[in-house]
Amino acid sequence: MSELFSPEWMAGFASNWNADPELGAALAAIDFNSNVAYGYLGDDAPKGVLIVKQGMVVESGAYAGQPLNWDIRASAETWSGWMKTPPNMMKLGVSYTTGKLKFVVGDYGAMIKDPRMAGPFIKSFAAMSKVA
Repeated sequence: MSELFSPEWMAGFASNWNADPELGAALAAIDFNSNVAYGYLGDDAPKGVLIVKQGMVVESGAYAGQPLNWDIRASAETWSGWMKTPPNMMKLGVSYTTGKLKFVVGDYGAMIKDPRMAGPFIKSFAAMSKVA
């Protein structure tokens, strides 16, 4: 398996994202366009980024200063656990309220209350867990 959030890993994540109709197609239905970054708690910057247009990832790779709509962080240990067993809504909620999941950029509360975004957000973790 490639290193988590490396350019190679992000390419695999992008491929899994685009292949899952409950992710890409569901987000396309709500005209979702965002730059979504991922990384580790305490780091100055995220590690990887997805550029999403009309719900589909059109570019992925290392974070290189792109403007962000979402910057999602957790510890290496937390990410590792989620790669083995993708979290459900309850686990993510607990992780968020206990500080194990942080949104440096983006509004978790607003997103999780919108089922059109919350469902695909949960699905994104399953797509991550399938990266070889």
